[in-house]
Amino acid sequence: MNRRKAILQTAGLLGGSLVASPLLLNGCAGETATGAITPMDIPFWDEVAETILPVTSDSGGAKAAGIGAFMQVIVKDCYDDEEAERFHSGMRSIEERAESEYGAGFMTLTPEERFELIDAIDREAKATEDHAFTMIKDLTLWGYFSSEVGCQEALRYNPIPGRYEGCIPYHNEPAWAG
Repeated sequence: MNRRKAILQTAGLLGGSLVASPLLLNGCAGETATGAITPMDIPFWDEVAETILPVTSDSGGAKAAGIGAFMQVIVKDCYDDEEAERFHSGMRSIEERAESEYGAGFMTLTPEERFELIDAIDREAKATEDHAFTMIKDLTLWGYFSSEVGCQEALRYNPIPGRYEGCIPYHNEPAWAG
């Protein structure tokens, strides 16, 4: 084999790999949710989550934990199109139900009216399987109890459990499983 032929074959292989690699990488990409999330959704989601987990004297509510923004990230980055649409339809149904039952949007209802509405929807969700509100409630609880507000105010937080005892007598006992 001469040098010219080797250079042409190497160039052909390199060019082929450059053309094929984007096709392979695009083929490996997972589907992403295309639900149109607007900045106006986050305050609405915050209020729904705040109704599920309100402020108490001991801890901040879901709004203090930023649950609306958490929901946006999870729906946008983790849900496929079907799950995202189910989530959005659940949120739309809350707004539609507020308008049909109270004659006003969810954001304009009093806290008592919001609680009545969410409580009624929650009871329906428990009675049926695969209800969209179950997804909303799960995201609210997951986001809250994995946030700093939820971990440090609503739960007991001990970064180093137990206490350190430097000198403990050994009595020929088996070791602890770790």
